[in-house]
Amino acid sequence: MPHAPQHADVATAELDSALRGGPFHVALRAAIAARGLPLQRVQHHLSRHGVKVGVTSLSYWQQGARRPQRPESLRAVRALEEILELPEESLIRLLAESGESPSGPRSAARSYRSLVEASGVLDQLLAELDCPPDGGLHSLGHHERLRIGARRELAERESHHIVRAHRDGIDRFVAVHHGDRGAAPERMRVHALENCRIGRVRWHRDTGVLAAELLFDTRLRAGDTFLFRYGVEDGTAGLSREYVRGFDCPGGQYALQVRFDAAALPVRCHRFAQHSAAAPRSGCQDLALSGRHRSVHLVEPRVRAGFLGIGWDWE
Repeated sequence: MPHAPQHADVATAELDSALRGGPFHVALRAAIAARGLPLQRVQHHLSRHGVKVGVTSLSYWQQGARRPQRPESLRAVRALEEILELPEESLIRLLAESGESPSGPRSAARSYRSLVEASGVLDQLLAELDCPPDGGLHSLGHHERLRIGARRELAERESHHIVRAHRDGIDRFVAVHHGDRGAAPERMRVHALENCRIGRVRWHRDTGVLAAELLFDTRLRAGDTFLFRYGVEDGTAGLSREYVRGFDCPGGQYALQVRFDAAALPVRCHRFAQHSAAAPRSGCQDLALSGRHRSVHLVEPRVRAGFLGIGWDWE
């Protein structure tokens, strides 16, 4: 078929990138996709190597919902390197770099977004915008919409906030956008869509983080509610595989919708949760892609501190 070589080249490039930069679950998923093996065949090959791993466990490993920890599981990872024709120690190295050694677990892996926050980059940007840790606003509702483009990239994101001030004098909000790996924040564009205008904008090129000041046309008093909406044009990075939203404290409703271009539809989507940056992912649930609008969503009536997100797999 005329498109097969191009597809193979894309899969190989994705695998090479994932093996260099990780994380483990992305590299494993890319390796399985590049070899064109269904999970049942992977399981069969593992059994021939004398390693017993269930199809469900393999699925969780490549989704990032669970990670190999027990000695038998680590034996399976080494066998997978051979079965998937990967360089020796390539998957084991990614496990070690993300917090688990080949001899056993040290600590659970953290998401790329958490690593960015831990690096101090976000604190630096917020300090440049004179933003205190407590912005004075409590979230009553937050609805986000993502559009994934024809190149499988995060093309744009729109956020609609419903907030209540818990002290007098609040007149702004600092929006933070984390691009995917390789994003160029200097080329992103922030748009004030409703009840706000753009103030100062700061970014950090190496990590793809952008922080934008959204100015209100009023000063809120304690107890006042406010609605505002903004958008971020991105499209500057490569392949997008997931979107994660972190919550520092309990709040109101959160809804996330991800819509895909008709020319680039994922083969499966799932939602997940994470209690903290150091905790494993939990609550994984498959999401059905709607036919006409090509979208999936999650709704959390009352968020708790931690992380919520949607991930998707490409062919």
